[in-house]
Amino acid sequence: MRLNNFISSTGLCSRREADELIKQKKVNVNGQIAELGYIVKPDDKVEVNGKLLEEKKDYVYIALNKPVGIICTTERHVKGNIIDFVNYPERIFPIGRLDKDSEGLILLTSDGSVVNEILREENNHEKEYIVTVNKKITSSFMRNMSRGVKVYNPVKNEYTITKSCKVFKINDRTFKIILSQGLNRQIRRMCSQLGYKVISLKRIRIMNIRLKDLSIGKWRYLTEEELKSIGRK
Repeated sequence: MRLNNFISSTGLCSRREADELIKQKKVNVNGQIAELGYIVKPDDKVEVNGKLLEEKKDYVYIALNKPVGIICTTERHVKGNIIDFVNYPERIFPIGRLDKDSEGLILLTSDGSVVNEILREENNHEKEYIVTVNKKITSSFMRNMSRGVKVYNPVKNEYTITKSCKVFKINDRTFKIILSQGLNRQIRRMCSQLGYKVISLKRIRIMNIRLKDLSIGKWRYLTEEELKSIGRK
């Protein structure tokens, strides 16, 4: 586990805040000043400001049906942040993101080590969405969405073609899409590139974790079966 993830997993602070502590040389590993990107080994002793940290074992794993308007950030000064919305008594953070204008399934946890397992693109974990657009869906739209769409990637400052995915028509303006990729606002950008505007977007599944009948704004703990699917049982 990376050092920032380890520090986060103890409940001390977020990964971003852990990076700052490392940059400020406030983190020691086995008595030596630590560097960014260090991989923590089982026998390592990690200290922050002279305090020995211990990895937390009783982690929390939550599924939330996020309403439109809630922002997936741990920055508490941001109005409508997901942390204040859930108001959980322990420090948790969202795994990945679901943009402000979208609703549906988002996972939150106190386990920093599970994040990469779920989000790493090469693991090809599926995410399923129901999407409604502003005009009639054509066969060419369905075909292009499933084959991949050329979209601009601001992170790399270049255009990229999205991975092929599964798309199923529900009615004239609504479709279901299953992705194994996680570009920022990917579905909205794909639709826009094809001349469509997303009216509503709802995520209903991440891997084998389903939204089912969880009401908007409500959350629940993951079941044992769901925890097994993310390697936590």
